[in-house]
Amino acid sequence: MPNIINIADLNTQPMPPGMAPEGDACEKYGATMAYIGPLLGAQKLGYNLTQIEPGKSAFPYHCHRVNEEMFFILEGDGQLRFGDAHQAIKAGDVIACPAGGPETAHQIINTGGIPLRFLAVSTRLTPELAEYPDSGKFGVMAQYTGADGKPEMFLHVGKREQNLPYWD
Repeated sequence: MPNIINIADLNTQPMPPGMAPEGDACEKYGATMAYIGPLLGAQKLGYNLTQIEPGKSAFPYHCHRVNEEMFFILEGDGQLRFGDAHQAIKAGDVIACPAGGPETAHQIINTGGIPLRFLAVSTRLTPELAEYPDSGKFGVMAQYTGADGKPEMFLHVGKREQNLPYWD
């Protein structure tokens, strides 16, 4: 029998330290999440329920070079910024964000008056390279098993011009 969770039974929580917005970023970003994948025992896909407060986004405008994402809008309405386009979104919409460069960069913005809730599903290939066209930043993320057998995460955010020479 498959593991089953009803979305109505989930409570979203603030993002973990290191992922939660701080300082001035709190004016633009405001989301809570319920991580469903680990509860279901998922191995190759990540699932979460995301809730974005009115006037905010969950994450900066970004693209993934490795992983693909899908979003199913459950409640509320907003705007999808995808590549050079902006498109209205509402409950019932399904959004595909394939892996690629800046032409696949995306961001979901809550332009409505109530929380925007959606189910996010993504592949979980590692390592991953994410790029942030608005700021010129990139992030390298890798998940691996530590010496103690527990999952660990490597995350480095930087800018290309901050690159160190190979032999330094």
